[in-house]
Amino acid sequence: MDEKKRPKEGLIAVIGDEDTVTGFLLAGIGQRDSRGTSNFLVCDQHTKRSKISKTFRSFCARLDISIILVTQDIAVEIRKEIAEHDEVIPTVLEIPSKSAKYDKSKDPIVRRVYTLLGKDLDEEMMKEKGRA
Repeated sequence: MDEKKRPKEGLIAVIGDEDTVTGFLLAGIGQRDSRGTSNFLVCDQHTKRSKISKTFRSFCARLDISIILVTQDIAVEIRKEIAEHDEVIPTVLEIPSKSAKYDKSKDPIVRRVYTLLGKDLDEEMMKEKGRA
């Protein structure tokens, strides 16, 4: 993608449950243009995977979005699409949701950091469970 076309300041997009998305909207990240295109998607148990995937791909293609936040429980559903996204911008970050405990072993960013540090995340997780 041509980085020269991106604005200096980009939007943050969010895909997640109602409480998470509402929190980010109240913090001021919400945006809706004259065509009704927004930078957020509220998901529940009835939201189809295809809609989540389509929205994620559209956020990735938008030049005005710099960061995409996805709750981890939703990220699990679109793991393939997230793995295929290899651009630096927009950066995709998995965040915890109100309904599900954050599991760092499922977060690809955490896995990459452990790999870069020469550590085995699965081994570290076993050690942590042993201490608990």
